[in-house]
Formats: sequence, structure tokens, C-alpha cells
Amino acid sequence: MTGTAPDPTEAKSRARQAALLARDLAHAAGQGAAADHLRAAIGSETGKILAGYMPMRNEIDPLPAMAAHQGPVCVPVIVGRGQPLRFREWTPDARMVRGTFGALVPAEGAWLEPDLLIVPLVAFDARGFRLGYGGGFYDRTLEILRARKPVVAIGFAFGAQELPEIPVEPVDQPLDGIVTERGVTWFR
Repeated sequence: MTGTAPDPTEAKSRARQAALLARDLAHAAGQGAAADHLRAAIGSETGKILAGYMPMRNEIDPLPAMAAHQGPVCVPVIVGRGQPLRFREWTPDARMVRGTFGALVPAEGAWLEPDLLIVPLVAFDARGFRLGYGGGFYDRTLEILRARKPVVAIGFAFGAQELPEIPVEPVDQPLDGIVTERGVTWFR
């Protein structure tokens, strides 16, 4: 009897479904002190370029921490399938338009290269790996940014989105930390 290695794509799909259900339930309960923990985690990074994200569906909301950041803030813009993300400058009063996949993006503004990223996710594990929606945008982007300079990638999620283990492929980029309503955990 010969065994076959588990299919990481199928395993990620199953994990994604379970995590999205957990996120639905956590979102309904509210995000508690998560925004305060996120502000504290990025508070020492004054002056650095911060990339946040515009929350979609029932993602945890980073906007209060983004607005409080003492330095330039930008949000991701999907320029095409299989491409790394680009980041456009954002302010709380920026005029926003619908981008690819429905995410809001600034209608205009400078293109920035972040030093610190708040990364959305579907699930994470205690090793610092994340599961996204399956497009590979953040993995591709983090690989390129990390080849250029030191960057810090902080996942932002509800604690209920933690799974025992995320199926990992060679292209998957780990997080440096995770922030939930429970607090901050650093992996590296």
C-alpha cells in the first residue's frame, strides 16, 4: 500500500472554510480590545510607512490603528492576478473607489513601499503562518519586500481564527507577529 502526500491546496481549502465560519462567529461577538492591541504593537514604529487594509465582509477592523499611526499610511491595490500588491497612500478622509475584488482603494495618492504591514487573513497558527483567500498576493509581496529591506508583517485577526496548523507550501511567507483581541504574539 503506497501513501500519497496530502494535497496542500485541498487542505488549505478545508482550513479556509473552517476559519471563515469561526471568523463569522467572532465578528458577531465584536472585536473587543483588538484595535488597542494593534495600536500598541505599531506604536513604536513612528515615522515608518505603515500598510493597513480596508476591511471587507467580516474582517477585523484595523482603521482606528491606521488613523492613529504617526507616519505615512497606505493600503494595498491589486494590479493583476499573479502580481505583487502595490500600496497607495491613504488618509481617513481619502476619496475611495472600488478596486479589484471589491476592496476600497484610494482614488489618487502617492505609491509607497511599506516598512510595516498589517496583514488580513482567514486563519493563522502558532508558528506564524497565515492562510489568506488563495490569491497569493501577500506571499508574493512579502517575498519581494523582504528581499529589498527589513519589513515587519503583523497579522490582524480574531483569536477564533487560530488553527492548530496551517498547511504550508514553499511560497508561503510567515508573519512576524499576530494581533487579536487577546493581545500581541511575536513569532520572530
